[in-house]
Amino acid sequence: MLEVKGIDVYYGKLHVIWNLSIMVGKEEGVGIFGPNGAGKTTLINTIIGLVKPKNGEILFEGRRIDNLEPHQIVRLGIAVVPQERELFPFMSVRENLELGADFIPHTKGRLNDLFNFVYEIFPILKERESQLAGTMSGGEQRMLAIGRALMADPRLLILDEPSVGLQPSIVIELFHKLKAIRKNGVSILLTEQNVRQGLKTVDRGYILENGRIVLKGCSKELSSNEHVKKSYLGL
Repeated sequence: MLEVKGIDVYYGKLHVIWNLSIMVGKEEGVGIFGPNGAGKTTLINTIIGLVKPKNGEILFEGRRIDNLEPHQIVRLGIAVVPQERELFPFMSVRENLELGADFIPHTKGRLNDLFNFVYEIFPILKERESQLAGTMSGGEQRMLAIGRALMADPRLLILDEPSVGLQPSIVIELFHKLKAIRKNGVSILLTEQNVRQGLKTVDRGYILENGRIVLKGCSKELSSNEHVKKSYLGL
């Protein structure tokens, strides 16, 4: 579904992503794990068109997208949930969700289906659809940000550090929700510092350090890798 092939990314003269390749298959969950400053957010921004690679190419469903603008990429079926959430605090939950559907032309019936899907995954959003987004807790805002992305009807959902700033119990609930989303046919690519919980959620993962992929494999393989255990799992 998504193929990132040998990309190099620079900020000015600073080389921040080095010959990086990853793949996300249909209905697959893939994680990019690594410390702060490893290049995870830069990778996401490159995939969604905010940053352009100097070398390499990015393909989605066989079509090259690294030459497209972000709004064009969204229309192809990729939605992103940024780390900062970027909600409209003085708008209601439902109004924020409606904004997620603005990028894609939907029939009224399809729009209703998307609302029902989001409310099925996140019932609390249905309960609080008239509440102002800015008055919700951090975990609820994260769920709203994910729900808004799902309103674009994506086939690939990208999440940048979804667990940042959330208490452990909310993190566990959130990752259970991501599994439910995948069961509905949506592929997921996420970046995470919480490697332990992330590996329980995805099928495969990549370890990114200093702009380079240093390890890759299925979740079980990475969980048992000595470098991962020592550096990320505290074992």
